Amino acid sequence: MTGSVTPPLWLTVPLENVILRIVGGGTPSKSKPEYYQGDIPWMSVKDMNKHVLQDTADHISQTAVDSSSTNVIPAGTPIIATRMSLGKIVVAEFDSAINQDLKALFLPTEIHRNFLVYWYRSVARQIEQMGTGTTVKGIRLEALKGLEFALPPLAEQKVIADKLDTLLAQVENTKARLKRIPKILKRFRQSVLAAAVSGRLTEEWRKRHDSNVPHEEPLSRTHCIHDEDQQPVPENWLLTAMGNVSTFQQGLQIAKSTRRMEPGESNLPILRTVNYENNFTDDVHYAVVNEKSIIAEPEDIILSRTGTVGLVLTGFKGIMHNNSFRLNFQKDLLLQRYLIYFLRSPICQEYVKRESGRSSQPDLTHKAFAKCPVTVPSRTEQTEIVRQVDQLFAHADRIEQQANNALARVNNLTQSILAKAFRGELTEQWRKDNPELISGENSAEALLARIKAERANIKPTNRTRKSKADA
Repeated sequence: MTGSVTPPLWLTVPLENVILRIVGGGTPSKSKPEYYQGDIPWMSVKDMNKHVLQDTADHISQTAVDSSSTNVIPAGTPIIATRMSLGKIVVAEFDSAINQDLKALFLPTEIHRNFLVYWYRSVARQIEQMGTGTTVKGIRLEALKGLEFALPPLAEQKVIADKLDTLLAQVENTKARLKRIPKILKRFRQSVLAAAVSGRLTEEWRKRHDSNVPHEEPLSRTHCIHDEDQQPVPENWLLTAMGNVSTFQQGLQIAKSTRRMEPGESNLPILRTVNYENNFTDDVHYAVVNEKSIIAEPEDIILSRTGTVGLVLTGFKGIMHNNSFRLNFQKDLLLQRYLIYFLRSPICQEYVKRESGRSSQPDLTHKAFAKCPVTVPSRTEQTEIVRQVDQLFAHADRIEQQANNALARVNNLTQSILAKAFRGELTEQWRKDNPELISGENSAEALLARIKAERANIKPTNRTRKSKADA
């Protein structure tokens, strides 16, 4: 807020001039577990992840309060973090004890609580930058007290707080909707794959092309299976077992002592499942092997068989790990892209999850996966399926990118709105329409004088359920 422009009738004062007192807290002895078995909420920085709290992670007993330097803060009092979580401010809907990393701000009667809370959020980045310390950032109370506070008349404080309530609620609703889009698109992609490998996606296409598309049959009809749990497939499709169209080659268990953490001229990345989803951008292990049979090429299809079972990898050259196997499929029967889409479809994914077991370490055996039902349309129809899936996925990708871009803009919108509010831009017309509410006895100068008098009249109070004033 330093150097910011405020309306002429506002004042800029140190934060300490508009705070009655600042109260800190403490931590009851951890060596006494019974202290943490009470019903009094005890707030720490791990609770500073929301603007309004309904409860705290920890609770303590009255004995813990009486035996420590913690303080019970009344409901509705703004609470800030002075160590870790710098710039965070919360309001609890209940009385709560606090630890030593938090401070409660007790306000004069003529400082609107939500106005101050929003102001604090508007300078959160500045407060973060003021933090000192190497491993854990903290901020001195004197630095906080010296922050420049934008002080409008009380009536305008209320108007600003109300406007921010409305605007920021709209921002949060927009954020929530945008954050739901990736999950919606994930379900959409799964429904596309389910339709693709069951024949529903190309149902209309078959009606137009069936007479011209005979099914190539390198796979004997005697290898077809009947699965009562499987939905019927189109008349000219084959339903067979995975073992009839592919063999499986397991990777190599590579001792950690022989692995390298940096790429080299002879090193190849080890295709570990942990790297499947980050595209080998982090925590990649390398090794040198002479056995070419366990080296996967970019066109190969690798399936994870232990741990996170069912992950599909293609497009990378590397050493196949023991927790996965390569599918050596019949290329005259299956297109690579169709098989990849089948492996990622709900039909296949549900099968491998079920057959790998529900233990803490799932394991999909070759024998079990060989029995996985696989649908095989003609290669011509596979080409059409891949084309349609690619098209639909590209459309979903565009929507997801647009949603991510919109979310990035919305994430910046909160700070933009707050900045406008504390430059007086949200209430410019209101001030023109209500001059009597911002002048004379209603002016910021008169307000500050009353706050000064209220601060002067504060008397030290005995602690009720303990209250220790730090300032």
